[in-house]
Amino acid sequence: MTVLPDDGLSLAAEFPDATHEQWQRLVEGVLRKSGKDVSGSAAEDALSTALEDGLSTRPLYTARETAPDAGYPGFAPFVRGGTAAGSAAAGWDVRQRHATTDPAGTNETVLADLENGVTSLWLGVGPGALPVSGIERALDGVFLDLAPIALDAGGEVGPAARELFRLYEERGIPKDTAHGTLGADPLGHEARTGERLDPAAAIELARLCGQEYPNLRALAVDALPYHEAGGSAGQELGASLATAVAYLRELTEAGLTVEAACAQIEFRYAATADQFLTIAKLRAARRLWARVAEVCGAPDAGAQRQHAVTSPVMMSRRDPWVNMLRTTVACLGAGVGGADSVTVLPFDHSLGLPDAFARRIARNTSTILIEESHLARVIDPAGGSWYVERLTDELAHAGWEFFQEIERAGGQAAALRSGLIGERLAATWAERSQKLAKRREPITGVSEFPNLTERPVERVARPAEASGGLPRVRRDEAYEILRSRSDAHLASAGTRPRVFLAALGPAAAHTARASFASNLFQAGGIEAVHDPVSVDATTAADAFTASGATVACLCSSDALYEEQAEAVAEALKSAGAQRVFLAGRPAEYTAVDAYVFAGCDAVSVLSSTLDHMGVA
Repeated sequence: MTVLPDDGLSLAAEFPDATHEQWQRLVEGVLRKSGKDVSGSAAEDALSTALEDGLSTRPLYTARETAPDAGYPGFAPFVRGGTAAGSAAAGWDVRQRHATTDPAGTNETVLADLENGVTSLWLGVGPGALPVSGIERALDGVFLDLAPIALDAGGEVGPAARELFRLYEERGIPKDTAHGTLGADPLGHEARTGERLDPAAAIELARLCGQEYPNLRALAVDALPYHEAGGSAGQELGASLATAVAYLRELTEAGLTVEAACAQIEFRYAATADQFLTIAKLRAARRLWARVAEVCGAPDAGAQRQHAVTSPVMMSRRDPWVNMLRTTVACLGAGVGGADSVTVLPFDHSLGLPDAFARRIARNTSTILIEESHLARVIDPAGGSWYVERLTDELAHAGWEFFQEIERAGGQAAALRSGLIGERLAATWAERSQKLAKRREPITGVSEFPNLTERPVERVARPAEASGGLPRVRRDEAYEILRSRSDAHLASAGTRPRVFLAALGPAAAHTARASFASNLFQAGGIEAVHDPVSVDATTAADAFTASGATVACLCSSDALYEEQAEAVAEALKSAGAQRVFLAGRPAEYTAVDAYVFAGCDAVSVLSSTLDHMGVA
């Protein structure tokens, strides 16, 4: 009898370690069963997932993966966090956004947020948001020495900042206890609106903050306009870096040292439901900014200050409750990635002004992750993960490459005005739109598992957002257009457009493809109906007529298609079917008009189907 060492961890110690080659051979066997005859590294490549920026996620990462030493938290290049203690002391700053035109209503929600877990306020000021004259009323009852204020005032940043300074003085707030950011971002404003701003106001605010308000930052580098225009993570990093470098040039030319200029800038990034990409992006951003500071002669400038906001692009208008899950994962990614401040947008953000329930869920998302999940107790929880470290390195290189392209074009302002940035972002979004249309990038509740019977969630419309610059895109855009067409048809005709699923043979033969087809058609607002009993060429016409549908889709196995597809399709055509689809692509049939299968362009199929149905 072998006596094992009493270390509690040696139960498998006598088994030899598996090799990478052994694992690849097992992968080869699995792929061979699915019809892919590949071997070695090609087998591994077959399981890889393509990302934007020319990157890919491999199925397995090991100690063989190479990435630069990430260092320690609180030390350059700050990949592992901006401070030695990370968020372990008190968690990240929970920052909620307020952007309504009503000062009294804003004050009510501000106080509710602060009383229930929010630790800083992000105020939208200017057209479509809080008027400068309403800042005092909105902040009535707020302890300004305890609650940091982040302004987002666009072209009115000067008046808004002066009003905030007046409140500090009037309420006796010591200048060294005022925290937050004034949010001056001339290039970000231009990206949003196309309006050029004189940087003089931002420079003057930076001077004032540097001299009198040591814990206030004057400038914000907002990367959300590039994310919301369809940009990739690498493009978001590159554009933000180019913007910050442009500000460094302006500030140093105005007399600030590089260290003082760096200290005046806060960065804002989008956090998406791709948790690993979010984690890697924030880590890469700190590394890139540390490199810029080093090259500019300020290696001791400190870490990039980061504000992460859950992505507006990923928020769906249909089945908006799923947004709670998306924002939870995004918040997790932001916290693990080391963001200093995190804003969780309410789940009904895309529908209008959030209600009290949505705001409560949004702020409690951070609270649960910090207080109950103890996410902040570990510094850089993802550190050392071979995948995260490799992805961080790859994203840093992708962001640097885009930054260099912008610099070669004359800098951020020139690249914006020449259209270079807009063209690059549009190309990225066009490619991603194809993945969305083909459901390669699924949207739960929209392109996957839609619910046509859901009751719409209605909210008060939010004021018009700033426009005139880069476009704003949404992942659900194409499907929302289709669903709106279906809604209009329901309102006018009393029924939704319908497709009859002609299920052939036993359940085992048609269930999988019938479920696939039903899911696909409902993504376009087309109700899928079928007789619970399988049909054949004799019964198809009656079943189709009884369904009230105008198009049909055959659903079964390849073997049954070969036996019955042509005859059933002809019977359906004789019964008045304007179009007959077939789920799958086993063969071409004369009477079948189109095929729906995994990877087909669902948006094009659904749009043309609604056209055939006469649904405007």
